[in-house]
Amino acid sequence: MRAFRTLSLRSLPLIGSCTAALLVPLALPLGGAAQAADSAEGAAPRTAAATQSLPLTELTPLAGSTGDGDSADETGDPVLPLAGQGLPATDTDPFTLLGVVWSDADEELHGTVEVRARSVETGDWSEWIELEADPEHAPDAESVAAEGRQPRGGTAPRWVGASDGVQARVAPENEADAASLPEGLSLELVHPGETAADLLAPQPEAVPAAGDHVGPRPGIVIRSKWGADESLRESGFVYTDTVKTAFVHHTADTNNYSCSEAPAMIRAIYRYHVVSQGWRDVGYNFFVDRCGTIYEGRAGGVIEPVLGAHTAGFNHNSMGIAVIGSYGSTKPNQDITDAISLLTAWKLGLFDVNPSGSANRTSQGGGKYAKGTTVRMNNISGHRDGFATECPGDQLYSALPSIRSLASKLQGR
Repeated sequence: MRAFRTLSLRSLPLIGSCTAALLVPLALPLGGAAQAADSAEGAAPRTAAATQSLPLTELTPLAGSTGDGDSADETGDPVLPLAGQGLPATDTDPFTLLGVVWSDADEELHGTVEVRARSVETGDWSEWIELEADPEHAPDAESVAAEGRQPRGGTAPRWVGASDGVQARVAPENEADAASLPEGLSLELVHPGETAADLLAPQPEAVPAAGDHVGPRPGIVIRSKWGADESLRESGFVYTDTVKTAFVHHTADTNNYSCSEAPAMIRAIYRYHVVSQGWRDVGYNFFVDRCGTIYEGRAGGVIEPVLGAHTAGFNHNSMGIAVIGSYGSTKPNQDITDAISLLTAWKLGLFDVNPSGSANRTSQGGGKYAKGTTVRMNNISGHRDGFATECPGDQLYSALPSIRSLASKLQGR
């Protein structure tokens, strides 16, 4: 039986010059007295969660399209040639996140997917947004087969804020061959619902006693506190043997969000992964927002080696940490890098893993490396180290050496 002890950041000595690094926020920002009064646990949701599915299976010319190359729609923006499939400007029920899915999870979408949304607040249409079409995050095939599930392929989801209208266009790489697009294309519109959980602070949890190098336990917003609807996911949990590698991701989403929106963004990603793509639960083990707040992702317990769906081929004995936002050209702030350092110092320490070390990992297939290939990987790696992707973005990937260094110091190494 495991022995448990409680760690407090305040009770631990500061290491070297890491005082500033330990000042990671442990609570979500509150939105004033009126919101605080509405944040009592058990308060009724203000808007119910919902998913709308709009088929993209017909060859639909968009307004203004002639089939003779790009032309303009009613707003003057260009549309794809007639060879593409699209959805004209359409009124919808409110939603905040969208993505495109298709029937076969093993099939890739070789083409371009672009969407735009109409703001509830202003009535204006957004610019066209290209969705990442590569199936970069997915459960491992063996776990899917064992559970008898049939997940769907899909783009990365994208947060667009409160919207009530949508337009989409999909074009194959070969614009003359729309039949090459995957079957069952559907535009998924997700509203995460509004709950009192958006304003609740992280809750302390017991921490198992482990080796000599367990970093301080950071504050973590557990699932119940960000409003996870546990009826969506499959019951039960799947665990691996240990946690050898922490894979760092970004959601390739907007950076222009308030941190009070982060719980709703996570609920929307969760719903997209489970309802739209057919996964057993949200793919990532943890989320980090731009204010440095850490959130529990996939269910099963934050101290446990929960099998995630984040780095195909290497989901076993690893954890996935997704930073909300896009960090290709945007440098992650210190709140983000400190939070990742704290989280990895603690979680890897529970399994006696040095954040600055490396280990041999054997691919289970479906990613960058063929099944059975052994690869030497850093114990804190980027998604691109295990999969052919730009994730977690050049700027966040460049920050990993300093994250490893700080995490090791936090472990007392």
